[in-house]
Amino acid sequence: GMTLAVEEKMRSERFKTELITNVSHDIKTPLTSIINYVDLLKSEPLESEKAREYVEVIDRHSTRLKKLTEDLIEASKASTGVLNVDRSPCEIGVLLTQVTGEYAEKLAGCDLDLVTTQPDHPVTVLADGRLLWRILDNLLSNACKYGQPGTRVYVSLTVQNKNALIVVRNISRNPLNISGDELMERFVRGDRSRSTDGSGLGLSIARSLSELQGAEFAIDIDGDLFKAILTFPLFSNSSMQKSADARVYNAVE
Repeated sequence: GMTLAVEEKMRSERFKTELITNVSHDIKTPLTSIINYVDLLKSEPLESEKAREYVEVIDRHSTRLKKLTEDLIEASKASTGVLNVDRSPCEIGVLLTQVTGEYAEKLAGCDLDLVTTQPDHPVTVLADGRLLWRILDNLLSNACKYGQPGTRVYVSLTVQNKNALIVVRNISRNPLNISGDELMERFVRGDRSRSTDGSGLGLSIARSLSELQGAEFAIDIDGDLFKAILTFPLFSNSSMQKSADARVYNAVE
């Protein structure tokens, strides 16, 4: 009975994922056409101030819709493991420096001060650099969207109990009356976590991409304090062997 229930749940999840992916692809085609025509309109001499405003509104919302469809496709792929994962020894501090370097200016534009701390020595984990970049990108993008202006965003890398811990902390603009788990279940229930703009899929994607790399992803919320914790086992030759024996994920468009 239990096996049947699990199989049924997996079938249901696969169906839901396929449906979301297919619908997202179907939306993407006409949407690309709309965006292209908006670009053409923007290059035309529009005499009416109102007409120019309308074009800007269409441009802004169509771009947002495009990002949402891309997020939906990525979230559905990540949640079912249908992604190509290429894990190799990765010096996490170097990657962290690159990501935070790219985001410092963007966060400053949101009136947020970025503070980073990491050890003097190299910290190596077994990870897919591309997917790890995406996780950090999602977390800092999240801080930019929902952080309280005039506060700091802390990004720290520490080593604890043979694990590398990346922690992103910030003060939320609004009190978070929701648990960390619920915040990441946007795919399942989207009512309580839909109080602000954005697709809200960033954290769900970050968790799935972490799990695909053998890492743990957790959210800790205390009032308006938001904390994301990413835990990777430190790299060793034995972890390299485990990776070689691990399941291979197929890239499916």
